[in-house]
Amino acid sequence: MDMKTGAAALAGICAIALAIGFLRRKAEILLNFVVRAILGVVGIYTVNLLLHGIGVEVAAGINVISVLTIGSLGTGGLALIYGILFYNLM
Repeated sequence: MDMKTGAAALAGICAIALAIGFLRRKAEILLNFVVRAILGVVGIYTVNLLLHGIGVEVAAGINVISVLTIGSLGTGGLALIYGILFYNLM
């Protein structure tokens, strides 16, 4: 692991630790975010399978940006991701 990757990993871990400490009293917000993010990943996978099954060549990737979008916006974030993908098809 090079110096930049190690520093980025350390900064990420520190940011997560600070966020957990800050949200200690508001654990419900963090729990809701995590549940929405997990269900969003399952939703992306399911919608990708359904679209592939009917022959539509659109697939959303499961990455950090999509997980953060769905985790913060919920089902609206899932609709936003697929809306952008279908808009790009036009």
